[in-house]
Amino acid sequence: MNLIVHQQIVIQTLRVGGISNSSVLQIGAAGVIKSLSNLYNTGGFTEPAPGLAAPSPLSLVPLPSPVR
Repeated sequence: MNLIVHQQIVIQTLRVGGISNSSVLQIGAAGVIKSLSNLYNTGGFTEPAPGLAAPSPLSLVPLPSPVR
């Protein structure tokens, strides 16, 4: 038995609460999802980065306030 599925998805707004290096975002159907992880040294660095001089209580990256 052959089964043919045609799917059309229209997304007006997509909000993602969080994402990390190992996140998977799937829209629609998939038979198999294969994981893939690549780590590249594109800067040609040969040593670890130096540590911070002193820990800061402030965030180093400005983040927007959560909207609920």
